[in-house]
Amino acid sequence: MIKISAIVITKNAEGMIADCLDSLSFCDEVIVIDNKSEDRTKDIAEKMGAKVFEYESEDFSESRNFGMKKAVGEWLLYIDTDERVSSDLKESIIHLILDSDRSEVLNAFYLKRKNFYFGNHEWPYIEKIERFFRKGSLKGWKGKLHESPIIDGEIGTLDGFLLHYTHRDLTSMVNKTIEWSRVEAELRFKGNHPRMAWWRFPRVMLTAFFDSYIRQNGWKVGTVGLIESMYQSFSIFVTYARLWEMQEKLKMSAKSGSASGGKNEK
Repeated sequence: MIKISAIVITKNAEGMIADCLDSLSFCDEVIVIDNKSEDRTKDIAEKMGAKVFEYESEDFSESRNFGMKKAVGEWLLYIDTDERVSSDLKESIIHLILDSDRSEVLNAFYLKRKNFYFGNHEWPYIEKIERFFRKGSLKGWKGKLHESPIIDGEIGTLDGFLLHYTHRDLTSMVNKTIEWSRVEAELRFKGNHPRMAWWRFPRVMLTAFFDSYIRQNGWKVGTVGLIESMYQSFSIFVTYARLWEMQEKLKMSAKSGSASGGKNEK
């Protein structure tokens, strides 16, 4: 009987996928949803025994829902390719499965995620994210980019940490911002975001910096904390600059159409 199905969403992650899957060796089934990788990600995953399915989408909720449909386990564990299940979290999950009283009462669990930037620089702020569910209680995921689960039942918290090795170097960080800022901007544009005035830029940039450097205690990490916080400010600037560009194009298109209509009337 398959108790735990791990679901991994991936794309062009040949340098990370092996360590990710290795940390999931305790799971009964590993599902990899590959978003048209152009490197060896798919081959590595298959050689390590994972069930690999190709699914092309820019919508993370769609990818996670697709993985849920392919998984047959009683419990679903979602992790990304730059995340690792720590030994303490592994033991916590195993003990939960064996503890029928607790697993019957709670249907979903938060995982405590510990972030590492630029290699092994540990970030002071610990996140709590919903990633472990009884399959019947997870109704699906919503949200194109910042997806969230739709859960039926109470939510607990597991001991141990999910280790997140993100923002490994400036090149990958900038590439990621270029790729996903477009999606972020489109979501705001389609949501009829208020027109971008000049004062909105410093406001969102200062808010992002304050959240990272002060609220999350990034200042405690020295230079890495300053670089990461300034990068968060830069990243949100790019997103809103793209939004401004979209709004300007719409404005110019409307003016062009109005001028064209006036000429036709004459």
